Amino acid sequence: MSNDTMTQAVSERYARAATTGEQICCPTGYNLEDLRTFITEEVLKISYGCGTPAGLDTVRAGETVLDIGSGGGIDCFEASRRVGPTGRVIGIDMTDEMLAIARRNAPVVAANLGYASSNAEFRKGMVEAMPVEDGSIDLIISNCVINLAPDKRKVFREMFRVLRPGGRFTISDIVSDQPVPNYLTHDVEKWGNCLSGALQLGDYVSGMVEAGFLGIHQIKSVPWQVIDGIHFLSITLTGYKLPAAVEPNGVRFATLRGPFSQMVDELGQRYQRGVPQAVNARTVQLLKTPPFEPLFLLSETPLALEPSDARWLAVLPEQVPCVWKGHFAILAGPFLEAADDDHHVFRRGNPLEICSKTLAVLGTGGYDRHFVIFNRAGEAVAGEPVSSAPGGSCC
Repeated sequence: MSNDTMTQAVSERYARAATTGEQICCPTGYNLEDLRTFITEEVLKISYGCGTPAGLDTVRAGETVLDIGSGGGIDCFEASRRVGPTGRVIGIDMTDEMLAIARRNAPVVAANLGYASSNAEFRKGMVEAMPVEDGSIDLIISNCVINLAPDKRKVFREMFRVLRPGGRFTISDIVSDQPVPNYLTHDVEKWGNCLSGALQLGDYVSGMVEAGFLGIHQIKSVPWQVIDGIHFLSITLTGYKLPAAVEPNGVRFATLRGPFSQMVDELGQRYQRGVPQAVNARTVQLLKTPPFEPLFLLSETPLALEPSDARWLAVLPEQVPCVWKGHFAILAGPFLEAADDDHHVFRRGNPLEICSKTLAVLGTGGYDRHFVIFNRAGEAVAGEPVSSAPGGSCC
């Protein structure tokens, strides 16, 4: 099936949903009671997605927000409230029926917010060729739309083009734990349900990195569906278009605090916990982004840490036998590679089977935001405890 045929089928599916109210994709967790205070029921009943627009929590008044695949406009209207009357919101969608609903409700929402006029506009366009000016957007949001695009790498390049230097994205989408086979990728119905077009998380993130994004990390994730042994996961990711020009800042060394014992950042720099590493200005720029900043100490001179130092972060596995229960962990960034204190090496996007001890470690506050955890066991597992090796390692 050609890309054009698939795109047309998806558009027709969403056009039908706009007129019938059919539910597509998965529950989003919106606070509908709050949204009903300014958004009409016509918009709320056709709001689809696989997450909530978490990126809007970071919006500042006066910013410009782009919603990729804006549908009936729910996320645009929430963005409109958050950026205030001095801000601007752009929604793009390929379905005329969805655009008509969004445009019809824009002045109603503006009046409910007390604005003199709407600060949201809705443009018809494809996500692979966005009708948006270069470098004009502060924040891109998208809710379970990019997986519907046949050429996702082109979408990521378009996102990078329209973002201003220093801009960011926060998108929710469906990814898979393994490649989706051809019999599913050619299933039109499952494409419309945000499943057949899913990429593995590693491929999804690598496409963003190829486009130029850095600091790509998970905000949240939840298991969604299992089809023929393939696990589909809803994940929300944030990343940054860092400015090309790097300002001198005096920082020459970076020391990893933990909780990882070792890690490799997205520029290929390797770190060992507590050991100061010489870094260049571009690396410092990356390490100052929100996902990296809490994990590092930046200094003009070498700064070593010992385990007794309060700034040293570590989560040690419990010294007891472990049990295998079918759990897998996927490193969701912002690192290319990271190691814990039980000799596991996680590579971004690649599922790794973990035991009960490692599951407990990765569930702690220092680790949990970096991992997607899911269970491949088809039924309850009655595994026997496994003795640990002399150093406490069991896996």
